[in-house]
Amino acid sequence: MADLQTNPNIADPDGFYAELIACHDGLSDDQSTALNARLVLLLANHIGDREVLSAALSEARRTGRD
Repeated sequence: MADLQTNPNIADPDGFYAELIACHDGLSDDQSTALNARLVLLLANHIGDREVLSAALSEARRTGRD
């Protein structure tokens, strides 16, 4: 089992964030939500490890309760 990586691990994180935001330019709220869902499913498929995916879901839910 691989552990969930929660430390910074993206080369050029600012560039990635800018690209992510730009990907949503001109989209409606519904289109942006659908794009995010497709991106999550693509990345989940790439990761593939079910235990890591479960840990990521738990972490995202835990940290999103502000």
